[in-house]
Amino acid sequence: MAKRKPTRKKRQTKKSRKKASAKSPLFKALAGVAVLAVVVVASGISLYLLVPPAPPPTAVKPPKAKTPPAVQKPTFEIYPREAQPPARPVAKKNIPRAIPKPGKPRALPLVALIIDDLGYDKKIARKFAQLDVALTFSILPHSPFQRKIVRLAESKGLEIMLHLPMEPVEYPKVDPGPGTLLTAMSPDELIAQLDENLKDLPNIKGVNNHMGSRLTAESTQLYQIFSVLKKRGLYFIDSRTSAESLCEPSARLFQIPFAQRDVFIDHYLTPDFIRNKKAVGILHPHTTTLKVLREMLPDLKDQVQLVPASKIVRPVG
Repeated sequence: MAKRKPTRKKRQTKKSRKKASAKSPLFKALAGVAVLAVVVVASGISLYLLVPPAPPPTAVKPPKAKTPPAVQKPTFEIYPREAQPPARPVAKKNIPRAIPKPGKPRALPLVALIIDDLGYDKKIARKFAQLDVALTFSILPHSPFQRKIVRLAESKGLEIMLHLPMEPVEYPKVDPGPGTLLTAMSPDELIAQLDENLKDLPNIKGVNNHMGSRLTAESTQLYQIFSVLKKRGLYFIDSRTSAESLCEPSARLFQIPFAQRDVFIDHYLTPDFIRNKKAVGILHPHTTTLKVLREMLPDLKDQVQLVPASKIVRPVG
């Protein structure tokens, strides 16, 4: 028996159901997901074909441990022309000593030996302190080993000074280091920096200049510096890094205890040159200076009385 064809009414009903299903939210969601999946797959295939694969990861070496930078010693001094060494060291002459006449023993001259530029080498400072003589330690402010050197000096009963950095004529090519007083500073800036340097090294008895060939020739700024030293009861020793230094007349004006070096004992760094110097002077923390000073001490003690720097300063005039 032949099947009946669906009537026209039934065919319209099926089409209506299909249209209704296509309009339902579930159908739309499923269709959207399908389209999205097709797009993602197509994009992935395109990237794979167009972009070359990344090279396999290489083993990453662990970074090397950073070593702390070595402490760099500053320039010790810029010597003025009149202190320049001779072309050759003077040969030592063996001159026989005169036989002293009987009578009152003569008073030995007072000599102060100042070790400048301390603060960057604690080992050499310890070796100078072990000489067990009345040396004066002049320490640079804001230096890496200043506190240890101060404690060392105090334990040995050594006098301590501030080695005050001042602007040389070679600045800025030559930098005296942290805490330098500059001619370009205003009065407030200059005094603030000076106060900071003095605060950094408490228990000092005096000050001497580190470099300063330009600033020590400026009377106005020296007045500002010496007014602070006067209030604090500190003495000043002029390192005489310039023949144009105005430190002495400035010290006279403020009536602060004052002295100046006679010679840099070790600016020509050979044993013969150091050994032949007989004047009061300034030394630097060199191994050669230490060696020769140690050798000379027995004879030196017979000829002079080594004293702290505070024993040789006095008001000028």
